[in-house]
Amino acid sequence: MVATAANVASAQMDHRLLMERSVPGRVGVTLPGSDVPAQALPDAAMLRQDLYLPEVTEGEVVRYFTNLSQLNFSVDTNFYPLGSCTMKYNPKVNDWAAGLAGFAHAHPMQSDRQMQGTLEVMHRLQGYLAELTGMAGVSLTPLAGAHGELAGVLMIRAALQARGQGHRKKMLIPESAHGTNPASAAMSGYHVVSIPSDKNGDIDLDAVRREAGDDLAGVMFTQPTTLGLFDRNAEEMCRIVHGAGGLVYGDGANMNALLGRVKLGHLGFDVVHLNLHKTFSTPHGGGGPGAGPVCVTEELAPFLPGPVVSAQPSESGARYALTKPPRSIGRVGGYQGNFGVLVRAFTYITLLGGQGMRDISANAVLNANYLKARLRPLFDLPFDRPVMHEVVFSARKRKGARAIDVSKRLLDYGFHAPTMYFPLVVDEALMIEPTETESKETLDAFVDALRRIDEEAAADEHFLHGAPYTTPISRLDEAKAARQPYLRWKRE
Repeated sequence: MVATAANVASAQMDHRLLMERSVPGRVGVTLPGSDVPAQALPDAAMLRQDLYLPEVTEGEVVRYFTNLSQLNFSVDTNFYPLGSCTMKYNPKVNDWAAGLAGFAHAHPMQSDRQMQGTLEVMHRLQGYLAELTGMAGVSLTPLAGAHGELAGVLMIRAALQARGQGHRKKMLIPESAHGTNPASAAMSGYHVVSIPSDKNGDIDLDAVRREAGDDLAGVMFTQPTTLGLFDRNAEEMCRIVHGAGGLVYGDGANMNALLGRVKLGHLGFDVVHLNLHKTFSTPHGGGGPGAGPVCVTEELAPFLPGPVVSAQPSESGARYALTKPPRSIGRVGGYQGNFGVLVRAFTYITLLGGQGMRDISANAVLNANYLKARLRPLFDLPFDRPVMHEVVFSARKRKGARAIDVSKRLLDYGFHAPTMYFPLVVDEALMIEPTETESKETLDAFVDALRRIDEEAAADEHFLHGAPYTTPISRLDEAKAARQPYLRWKRE
C-alpha cells in the first residue's frame, strides 16, 4: 500500500514535537539522588556554556521514538529484496534462545569448566558448518563476512609460507566479485588480478589459465556468483589453480542457494567463509551484528584462527575446551566470536534439520526464478539462464527509469529497494533477492508495483526523477549528503 501524504505530514509533526515544543521546566522523569560522591567539574573552558535539550513529558518522548521506529523499513514489516544480502525473515525463537540467561549472561573470561554448555553449542555448530560445506575444520571467531574473508586469505598466505612458497603474490578475483574480496587480498599483501566473465556469465577459464603461473597464490571466488548464477566453470577453475600450486578461497555469502545440496569443499575450495547473519538467521544491517566463520580443508585446519572448541575425553565423558590450532594465524578478534549470533545459527540449523536446509535452498531458487520470469518483460536480462537465489536485471530498457529512479519509487509503494548498480559489470543493475521466506502473494504484489512504476515512466519520463514522494525525507543530493552531512539537529 502506498503511504499517504497525510500520514507523512503527521509523522513530520510528531518529529517536530520533541525539539520545538519544549517548555522550560516541563519534565518527564525524576532522577534519584546520586549514590556516588559528587565530583568536581572540569575546567570551565572545557564546558559548554549553552546546551539546548528539549524539556518534554515522558509521553511525548515515547511517542517520538515510537513514531521514528514506525518510519523505518524492516524485514518484519516490509519486503526487503536486497540482492547479495539475504535480508530474510528470521524466526523469533532464535532470538529467544540467544537471550536465555545461561547464554546472554555468560562471560568469555569464565573458565572452560564453567562454560560446558556454551562450548558444546559452539562445538556442535562447528560440526554443522563443516558438514554443510564439506570441510574438515571450522573456526567461529571472525565477526563479519569481510572479517572471514581476511582470515581465509591470511590462512592461505600462512599455508603457502609453510610450503616455502611465500613468493606467490598474485590473487585472482572475478570482476563481478564483492568489493571486499580485493580489499581483503590487498590487505594480506597480495597483488590483485581481475578476471572477466565469459559470454555466459561464468568465469573465463582462458583468463585463469593465462595467470596460472609460479607466482599464483590463489583465487577468491563466490559460488553462486554475484550475477546470481551457478558458475559451471568452478570445478575446472579449482583444478587449474591447484595445478599451478595455488589455493582457492570461497566467498560463502550466497550459501542460501546451496544449503543441503552443494558442498563447496566437494567442488575444490580450500577455505570458505559463511555469513551467519545472512544464511543462518541473525537479522543484520546497519553494521551488525554479524559472524563470518571460516571452514577449511585438512591442509589448512592447523592454521585456523583461534580459539576453536575441541572435545577432549575426561572421566565424566566428553569435555569441551577452547584450544589453539598448532600453526594458528592467531586471534582475529576478541574472545570467541559473536556468541549471540552463534546461538541463533545453532538454533536455526537444529530446528530445521537436514530437510529444512534443503527446503531453504529450493524455495530461495524457486522464488528468484519466479521473479525472473515475471519481470523479464519490464527489464533487460544480461544472462538469460536459470538463476540461483537472486536475479540481476538492467533498468536501461525504459527511458526515464534508471535503476535509482525505480528503487526510489518502490519506497512509495511500501517495498524496500533492491540492490542498485551492483555488480558493476551490469549497466543500471537491479539485483533482486526474494529469499525463501517470502510468499507468492508478496512476490506478486512486488511485481505489480514494478509494473505500475513502468507505466508511470512511460506516461511521463520525468516523473520518477522526483521519487520518493510520500516518505518523510524525499530524494537527497546524495553527493552532498555524503560530503557535507548534517550530524546533529540544528535549531532554525
